[in-house]
Amino acid sequence: MLKIDIHTHIIPEHLPNFAKKYGYGGFVSLEHHKPCGARMMIDGKIFREVEANCWEPDVRLRECDRYSVNVQVLSTIPVMFSYGAKPTDALDLSRFLNDHIASVVAKYPQRFVGLGTVPMQAPDLAIRELERCVKDLGFAGVQIGTHVNEWELSDKNIFPFFEAAQALGAAVFVHPWDMVGKERMQKYWLSWLVGMPAETSLAICSMIFGGVFERLPKLRVCFAHGGGSFPGTIGRIEHGFHARPDLCAVDNNVNPKAYLGKFYVDSLVHDAEALRYLIKLMGENRVALGSDYPFPLGENEPGELIESMSDLDEKIKERLLSGTALEWLGLKANVFAR
Repeated sequence: MLKIDIHTHIIPEHLPNFAKKYGYGGFVSLEHHKPCGARMMIDGKIFREVEANCWEPDVRLRECDRYSVNVQVLSTIPVMFSYGAKPTDALDLSRFLNDHIASVVAKYPQRFVGLGTVPMQAPDLAIRELERCVKDLGFAGVQIGTHVNEWELSDKNIFPFFEAAQALGAAVFVHPWDMVGKERMQKYWLSWLVGMPAETSLAICSMIFGGVFERLPKLRVCFAHGGGSFPGTIGRIEHGFHARPDLCAVDNNVNPKAYLGKFYVDSLVHDAEALRYLIKLMGENRVALGSDYPFPLGENEPGELIESMSDLDEKIKERLLSGTALEWLGLKANVFAR
């Protein structure tokens, strides 16, 4: 079966000194402190250790071949969004990252698909870079964060960007970042374990209650990590909609459950029962393989969970491993070599 991993992250091996270039801090730098390894640094503090599979295409391909992954969809590491930067600086940084992804895709066009990043804090510039990503670089779409500083994804400032994405037929991948409640989650890695799922549910609810999906029915949006905590709390969300329409239905009076099947999620839930529930809730036509490669919270062997579930027939597995991804990306299977 064709296997497409829609959720993988990449970064250039060498980054400019953005702080020096732009004249202020808050940007990631890479400190290559050992062979095939580097520290991601922000203002002198370690953010994350990364290895060569984070930037070296040949290493990625060897690991893809080991687990029979035919295609990786490449997106930047969310900390690189730089939504707090000055808009023109964020545009410049986005173009640098996008040009890098484009160069990797151009070298291996049958193994990689690109998703760009855009300066969402300036929607006019974000639309301009979105157009470049799709029209000039040949990307399938872009990755954005679950919020843009103080704007939730329902904010009127962001809506023109979503309109442009729909008009261009661009896929939008929504990934959590800058997690809600992070100040209370300093211990036990809780920002990643609790904050990320909550952050993603917040983004989904914002788009539902804000009427984004209602107004843009052809917009193709996929949420990371199986939609976070949203699938497990949709019953509570629907009940709240009915119990307090004066609070919930102020911008959209359609039942939130009506939007199940109107957006996509990846398969990264780490548990067979959770994946069964997700497929039942969303339908296999809205769930696509995503591994979060190459990070430790990801699936070590992309697709292993799907492939291990004997109760899923081959048709459903094929849909989960590639069919949904192709639909969301707006691509055909025959563009990729087996």
